[in-house]
Amino acid sequence: MIDRQTVEKIKETADIVEVVSEFVTLKKSGANYKGLCPFHNEKTPSFMVSPARGTCHCFGCGKGGNPVSFVMEHEQMTYPEALRWLANKYHIEIVERELTNEEKEEQSTREAMFIINEFAMQYFADMLHNHPDGQAIGLQYFRSRGIRDDIIAKFQLGFDLNDRFAFAKTALKKGYKAELIEKVGICYKNERGELIDRYAGRVIFPWIGVSGKVVGFGGRKLDAATKGIQQKYVNSTDSEIFHKDRELYGLYQAKRAIAKEDCVYMVEGYTDVIAMHQAGIENVVANSGTALSYHQINILHRFTSNIVLLYDGDEAGIHAALRGTDMLLSEGMNLRVLLFPEGDDPDSFARKTTAAEFKQYIDSHQKDFIQFKTDLLLRNERDPQKRAEAINSIVQSISMVVNPILRDTYLHDCSQRMGIAEATLINQMNNLIRERGGRRPEASTATTDNPNPSDDAPTVNPPASLVGKPVSREEKTVERLLAELIVKHGEMVIFEDIEDENGNSMMLNVAQFVHLNLADDNLSFDNPLYKKILDEAVAHSHDPNWTAERYFINHDEIEISRFAVPLSDLRNQKSEAKEPDIEEIRQRTLHLLLDFRVDYLDRRLREIKAEIASVGSDETRLRELMTEFKEKSEFRNELARKIGSNIMV
Repeated sequence: MIDRQTVEKIKETADIVEVVSEFVTLKKSGANYKGLCPFHNEKTPSFMVSPARGTCHCFGCGKGGNPVSFVMEHEQMTYPEALRWLANKYHIEIVERELTNEEKEEQSTREAMFIINEFAMQYFADMLHNHPDGQAIGLQYFRSRGIRDDIIAKFQLGFDLNDRFAFAKTALKKGYKAELIEKVGICYKNERGELIDRYAGRVIFPWIGVSGKVVGFGGRKLDAATKGIQQKYVNSTDSEIFHKDRELYGLYQAKRAIAKEDCVYMVEGYTDVIAMHQAGIENVVANSGTALSYHQINILHRFTSNIVLLYDGDEAGIHAALRGTDMLLSEGMNLRVLLFPEGDDPDSFARKTTAAEFKQYIDSHQKDFIQFKTDLLLRNERDPQKRAEAINSIVQSISMVVNPILRDTYLHDCSQRMGIAEATLINQMNNLIRERGGRRPEASTATTDNPNPSDDAPTVNPPASLVGKPVSREEKTVERLLAELIVKHGEMVIFEDIEDENGNSMMLNVAQFVHLNLADDNLSFDNPLYKKILDEAVAHSHDPNWTAERYFINHDEIEISRFAVPLSDLRNQKSEAKEPDIEEIRQRTLHLLLDFRVDYLDRRLREIKAEIASVGSDETRLRELMTEFKEKSEFRNELARKIGSNIMV
């Protein structure tokens, strides 16, 4: 691990103008620099770089950040990889933290496994191009499918000889250990203890991880007796460096295109990915027939929120298109579906069309997923029971949609198309959400995991005077405004004479005042990102010369840095920045905190109204709800009068 001092040295040394200039032609624009955005296509420069703040930001697509996050975004690197890239650029020696003996042994084993896989990939490629059998069988197979030589090289395709002992003999001669050759899954031992090639007689598709390391292989069997019709895939077994439900084939080759296009196409197989690259569509990955896992979805979400599923139009393709979709929706992905004509998949369709025709078909035939599912399940369905089951399945998917406005739009559209009252659909959706109890949907096959449990919003725990359910993070625009205020002015002292519980006078900055003010009513932010910003601002408030904007812009976590960078107004930045008005900031802080409470109470009052309407004959519960509604209405209206809002009837 890179030690903290080295990380700080890299950050202090990296010059944002020099780093961005590696990839973008910049021109001076006042105190800043301007260029064409590297993350989306544009004709008029909207990408601004501020040497004073050490940040960049595109006013077209919103991407940018500090030097580290820019390299991460542009090169699709992890945080440590970006740090090493910058260290290499500025000739900074990387100082690693001393690892324990166990860590050293584990790291040594992992690195050795990657080295063996790299050797294996080169070996298979050499057999494909230079061995007579590789040329006659493997290379001929790829060319019979129309795969060009440049694409073969791009995906490092190869061939393993029919001799089931050949690879192991070569690897052992090169000095690779037998136990590690077996550990990576390229070979297995027979009853005599001999190493047997797992992929003998197959063409090879290497799996390259997002960082560029070879993590595993897929082998396709070519049966000469049936002229290639009988095909069978064998994939690497699970190991310390390869878990199929954590990898996506083609992601390494696609990551830059996915980020640039802000969209990813998902197909089923290796050759589907390759066919689309040949058609000029590079933002494509394959899950290779396994059910999606949350880990795979979260990896894709690093690059884009938009995904299009591409499958063939037969029954198996339709089933595949429906599998895992609720998981995608629950993770905030915008989901569309395209089915190819029956009998075709992306590979076969690409081979019978030109690249332009292929692109045009994809652009014009993809459908929003809810529309696709509605058309599919309700098409010509007249049986009342089956129709009810189909509608329930559609509402189940809508209930997974994260964006509340989009969810409401779907319900409204479905109500009109199905001829069912919107209130009925809303009631069913709420029932499904309650039954689920906040649990994530599960994949239909394969075990899924939750690598990022912090995605689940923390529960707000208000006092008796403000009892109610937490507000969903997407709807909390007021707390976003408070988070922005903390980033821009968190260190500014706005109260100098506040008394503590002991009567002592104390000074409070924006972050401290927001924290204490909410804590008085046992309230907190719902959004984990905003909550972390507030907590860290409070924790650093006593640090000498600490400024919130600089701290959050250069934050280690890229999501925080991405949130902070656009708040520094690069476009209107002057050489001499105007000092913010303390009284103006104080009044804005007080106003937003009142808004926060009114916003919360409005939602709670709507919940009470809904419960009153459905409470039935339980008079005790009805009286409790009416009393709570009266108390909260009075409190809400009192707050509203303070901020000049309209009184809610």
